Amino acid sequence: MKKILALVLALCMVFALCACGAKTEAPAKVRIGMVTDVGGVNDKSFNQTSWEGLQALDPAVFEVNYLESKTDADYQTNIQTFIDEEYDLIICVGFMLADATREAAEANPEQLFAIIDDASIDLPNVACLMFAQEQASYLVGLVAGAVTESKTVGYVQGMVNDSMNLFGIGFIAGVLESCPEANVLQYNANSFTDIAAGSTAAKDMITKGADVIYQAAGGTGVGVINACDEGGIWAIGVDTDQSTLAPEHVLTSAMKRVDVASQDISKAVAEGNFTAGIHMYDLSNGGVDLAPTRDHIPADVLETVEAAKAAIIAGEKSVPTSVEDCPEFTLS
Repeated sequence: MKKILALVLALCMVFALCACGAKTEAPAKVRIGMVTDVGGVNDKSFNQTSWEGLQALDPAVFEVNYLESKTDADYQTNIQTFIDEEYDLIICVGFMLADATREAAEANPEQLFAIIDDASIDLPNVACLMFAQEQASYLVGLVAGAVTESKTVGYVQGMVNDSMNLFGIGFIAGVLESCPEANVLQYNANSFTDIAAGSTAAKDMITKGADVIYQAAGGTGVGVINACDEGGIWAIGVDTDQSTLAPEHVLTSAMKRVDVASQDISKAVAEGNFTAGIHMYDLSNGGVDLAPTRDHIPADVLETVEAAKAAIIAGEKSVPTSVEDCPEFTLS
């Protein structure tokens, strides 16, 4: 019995030592892949902001990567790359990826997708991350109408469609609320990547008397801000706080928290709570707002903006969302 007991104890010690020496594998990370539109990941706008949001996720839980699309033809290829590499979630940035996202989602029903700024895809594996950009644009319009001295302001849009038009409709409504006699110059650049076109459009508006110009044009908008900086007039940024591009001449920016939206849907996947359909971000949940950099905005104007913001959240004020409600918007 003593020999048997000694043998048992020896075996227990061996097993214990083996257990102590065994390596435990770390839990698999949630893999998030982001596909940019043609603006690229350094567009100083919503592609860049989306990527910054993903980079801020806990690296112990998430593995994040992106693929840049140089042309429209890259959308399907980049999406398929992430599918082949078995990423848990693929985030497609911008309405321009809608067709490619829909096709990939239909062909791969087990693959989860999210798309920013498009609500046209009604599939059980696609989350549509939408923003009330007209609300943020309305607020910066109030600011522009309040500070313009020439009563001429400008607006440069990257492309004409229902989603992009909301920027212009909201802005013009805000401008005319603050300054009913204002003239709003409008230009469709038909590009999110043409810095030169943005600069030329802004310079033309400055020649015509504009002293404040708002742009919703991605990379093209960088050219607008550059021209405003050179011309010594106010520029208004979009999507993210663009004050760093021209600290002395960016009056404010209309924020869209695509960084937060990208984080939210990624965390939902990690927690097993992914929900398809439209996820709306607006003033009420902090999804859109005026940028935090507000040093150039007079205090009384900020008070007006905050009052309007509170009224919108409370449902006491509505912002136009159609050309019929804002006929002064002419780009459509």
